[in-house]
Amino acid sequence: MNDFTHKLEVFFKYFIDYENYKIVLTGLRNTLVIAVCGLIIGIVIGSIVAAFKVAGSRSKVAKVISYIGDAYTGLFRGTPIVVQLIIFHFIIFRGSGINTLLEAVLVFGLNSGAYVAEIMRGGILSVDIGQTEAGRTLGLSYTTTMFRVVIPQAIKNVVPTLGNELIALTKDTSVAGYVATMDLNAAFTAIAGATYDYLVPYLFLALVYLVLVILMTVMIRQIERRMRKSERR
Repeated sequence: MNDFTHKLEVFFKYFIDYENYKIVLTGLRNTLVIAVCGLIIGIVIGSIVAAFKVAGSRSKVAKVISYIGDAYTGLFRGTPIVVQLIIFHFIIFRGSGINTLLEAVLVFGLNSGAYVAEIMRGGILSVDIGQTEAGRTLGLSYTTTMFRVVIPQAIKNVVPTLGNELIALTKDTSVAGYVATMDLNAAFTAIAGATYDYLVPYLFLALVYLVLVILMTVMIRQIERRMRKSERR
């Protein structure tokens, strides 16, 4: 117990006295930026891919894009996110001078888009076909009907699943340090290396992630309640 108390004292000394809390705050900011922006990019890409997948054989263009979408989702869902980060960092973006944070956001966005595509496809299929027929009857094109009528309703249906995707992305950001991005994991690892103790820093790292997930869960539930109230009205 005395040994653990000593480790706590050393941790807080490095955390506060040596101002290592600054890199933790930077890591927290970067973690949230990567997760939130990655999900937004994922929703945009996923919605487009899902729309063409649902379109199926309506046209040759839709069919070709649907095949491309299948290849894209298969590639990004079939390979680990850390491998994708390394490939983009050391091969695709090598020598480009791109900011590592932006690099991580793009990779996480592309990875999320592959998962959101399937989520959105299920959400689109859950919307009554009458909505599509009504839009077409009013003279709207298939694309306009999909993106102005169907997809907004589909997003409402899949909010809980998108919330789970946000939580998963937040935890997955722990590998962003592989491409020199200062995320939460990298910040606490730096403190652990300075104190020569990994127990206390990683316990606090786990606690921070747990608090983030709890806050996100509460936020998602609040969004769900508001959507249910608006539908009743």
